[in-house]
Order: sequence, then C-alpha cells, then structure tokens
Amino acid sequence: MATAYKRKKQPELVRRTLLDCAAKLALEQGLAAVTVQAVAEAAGVTKGGLFHHFPSKQALVEGVFADLLARVDADIDTAMAADPERRGAFTRAYVGSTFSDPLLPRGSQWAALHISALAEPSLRRLWAEWFADRLARHRDTDDGPSFEIVRLAADGAWLAFLFREDGGPVPDIPALRGRLLAMTRPGPDERP
Repeated sequence: MATAYKRKKQPELVRRTLLDCAAKLALEQGLAAVTVQAVAEAAGVTKGGLFHHFPSKQALVEGVFADLLARVDADIDTAMAADPERRGAFTRAYVGSTFSDPLLPRGSQWAALHISALAEPSLRRLWAEWFADRLARHRDTDDGPSFEIVRLAADGAWLAFLFREDGGPVPDIPALRGRLLAMTRPGPDERP
C-alpha cells in the first residue's frame, strides 16, 4: 500500500512567511497590494491557510505592523542595553533606530511603519499605543521637554526625508543624527 507524502506542519514558519510576504508587498507596492490572494501566493499557501493564521486582511495587516513594531522595539532595547548612560537612553536608541537604515526611507522597517500608519487609522492607533507604552516605561530616564523635542525632531526629519521629491536635496543624515543625539546628553553646566 502506498503512503501519501505528509509534510510536517510548521505553523510558526507559515505565520512568519505570511508576515514577511505581506510586509514585502506593502513596502514594494503599497498597502493596497496586500491582498489575501497576493500574500497567499507569495507565501505558497492557500487562502484557507492564510485565514487559519489571520482571520481577515485587516488582521494580517495589523499583524505585519505589530511584527515591525516588535522588531523596532528589539532594536531599541539592544541599543539601550549597550548605552552606558541611563539618562536619555530610550531617546538616543529611538533616534539611532530611526536613522539606522542607510537607505532611508525606502526599504527600511521605519518606512513600512510610517507609510502604513499614515494610510490606516487602526495602525496609527497601534503606533500610538506602542509609543505611549514605551514613554511610560522610560519615564524615569527620558521624561522632559528636551527629550520630547529630540524624538519629535527625529520623526519630523524622517518624514521630511520620506516626502522629499526624488532628485531633491538629501539631508546630511549622519550629521543630523549626531546633533540630535548630542541634545540628549547634559551640557557642561548640567553635569553632576
């Protein structure tokens, strides 16, 4: 009697593949390109297989966004752990992560986050919740107007870079990053 080939189920691998394929489609072709059919085909699964992991397209898009936030969070945690100065460590890590990709903004996780959040209200809510949680978590080290200004300036600079017209002037990202990071450290009159 012949036995049918049976593939070992790997639900986490399938879920990861679906997230990666959806993120790639969103980044390369925009959020509108993230259809159930396109993601299923790119991942090599059936639509039913996709729906097993994500009950709707919206759940898939939110899953991609949450996954990207987790990656950014991990980058920030790694940078904070390496920072010898506790005061302002979250803000420095946030700035560092914001400007970490030399291909800014296209091709980066920040590009996917910002572009998706701009286009979709539910993703803006997820971003706001993530950011509020991080601010609350780091209130003892990164509270105050100077840290807020630096984080807002990083966001603004990134968005300005994102929306610049092709062929327009490219800001000196390393210099800007350096100036923002310097603003998170106490001046000579503020040192203990």
